[in-house]
Amino acid sequence: MPADVPIYTLPDIQRQPLNAVRALQNDLLRQMVALCYEHHPFYSMRMRELGLTPDDISTVDDLKKLPPSSKSDFLADPEAFRLRPEGLPVAEGTLWKIIYTTGTTSGRPAPIFVTAHDHFAYQDLFRTRQELIGLKNTDLIANLFPMTSFPLGAYSRGPDEAAAVGAAMLVTNTGRVDSYYPVNRSVDEAVAAIARHRATVLWGVAGFVRRILLRAAETGAEFTSVRMVMTTGEAASPAMRDDLRQRMRDLRCADTVIVNRYGSTEQGGTMIECRDGSGFHSSMPDQVFHEIVDDETGERLADGQNGMLAITHLNRRGTVFLRYKLGDMGALDHAQCPYCGRTSVRLSSKPVRIGDIIKIKGALVNLANLKVELDKIGQLDEYQIVVTSESEADPFSPDVLLVRLAPATGANETIGDDIASLVTQLTNLRPRIEITRRDAIYDPVTMAKPKRIVDVRRR
Repeated sequence: MPADVPIYTLPDIQRQPLNAVRALQNDLLRQMVALCYEHHPFYSMRMRELGLTPDDISTVDDLKKLPPSSKSDFLADPEAFRLRPEGLPVAEGTLWKIIYTTGTTSGRPAPIFVTAHDHFAYQDLFRTRQELIGLKNTDLIANLFPMTSFPLGAYSRGPDEAAAVGAAMLVTNTGRVDSYYPVNRSVDEAVAAIARHRATVLWGVAGFVRRILLRAAETGAEFTSVRMVMTTGEAASPAMRDDLRQRMRDLRCADTVIVNRYGSTEQGGTMIECRDGSGFHSSMPDQVFHEIVDDETGERLADGQNGMLAITHLNRRGTVFLRYKLGDMGALDHAQCPYCGRTSVRLSSKPVRIGDIIKIKGALVNLANLKVELDKIGQLDEYQIVVTSESEADPFSPDVLLVRLAPATGANETIGDDIASLVTQLTNLRPRIEITRRDAIYDPVTMAKPKRIVDVRRR
C-alpha cells in the first residue's frame, strides 16, 4: 500500500489475530470519535453534556463511557445522525445516495445518508470478502428485493455488491410504488424473468424467495440454472432453509446452496454464516465494532451472554452511529470459528427481534420459538401470528393469540387443530385459528417482507 494511503484495513482481516484487529479498530475509532465531536450533531452534544472529549475515547473499551443510543433517538431526528460535510475532503463529504429504513411508528421512512467515501468502502468490503459469501464474477444475480416508494437498503445496495464482485444483476422490480407509473412487476413476471435470463443466484427476503420457488413449481418454470439462494432482511430459521433447499431440489436447480445473511440498513453491511449454525461472521471488523449490551443499563456483556446488539461505525462519513442498539438480541463469540477458521467476531445464529418477545395475558412469550416450529410445517404456504384483543372496541378486554394459516393445496384437513395444539404446547395459550388465502397474509405486491408477528392491540 502506498505511503500516502491511510491504513484502513488488514490483509485477510477475517483471519487476523484479535489483538491486530483491535489495534486497527482503536486507530480508526479515534479518528471517528474526533470527527463526531466536531461534525456530528447528536454525538457531539452527548459527549459535551457528559464532559467527554475525543481524548477520553481512544479505544473500543473506552466506548463504555458513552451511553448506548437507540432507534428512538435516531427516528426522532435522523438528520442529527449525519456528519456535517463542511470541512471534510470532497469524497468524504459528497452525498452519493440516500437509502431508507422501514418500521417507523409514523410510517415515514428514516433516511440513511451514504457519502462517496461510504459507497467506496462498501464496494471494497465485498470486493475483498466474497469468499465468505461465494458469489462469482460469472453469476447472474436476481435482485428479488421489492421496489417501493423509497429506496430500501437491500434493493439499492444489491447492484453495488454485484458491481463489487463483477457479477451481473437482474432487477425484477417486484413490490409496489405509490405512483401512477406502472413500473412494478408481478411475482409471475419475476419467475419468468429468472427462467428467461437463466439467473444463477436468487437474493431476497427469505419469505419472498420461498414464494418465488413455490410459484416456479406451480407454473413449471425452468430454474435449472439456479445454484444459490441468499437471504437477508428476515430471519431464516434452519427449518426455513431446509424448506428452500427441498424446493430447489424439486425444481432441479443446479445446486442448493443457501447463504444466510444478517444485516440492517443502519449497519451498512452484513454478517454471514459460513455454514448453518456457525454464527454470523462479521464481514467488516474494519468498518464496524460490534458489542452486546444490557438493554437497560448499557453495560457491555461478555461473550456468550445474551443482550442487545449494538454497533459503532469505525470509518463512515454519512450517517454515523456510536454504540447504537439495532433492536436485536443475541450473543457474540470472539473464538476462532471451528468450521472455517475465521477469527472475525460472530453473532449467535439465532438473533431475536425484540418485537418477537411480547407480553400476552401478563406473561412474556417468545413467539420466535413458535415461528421456528411453524417454519417446519411444509403443508403451510403462509402463516401469521397476531396478538389482538377479545373486543376491538374495548382495548382493555382480554388478550387473544390469533394464528392465521394459509394451507398448501392438499394439506391435511386437521391442520388447524394440529397447529392449535402445537401453539398451546409452546406458549401455554389457547389460540384462535383463522384459515385464509396466502396473499391475505403476505401479498408480495404490497408488502416488502412477510410480517410473521403482529401486535394490533390498542393499549
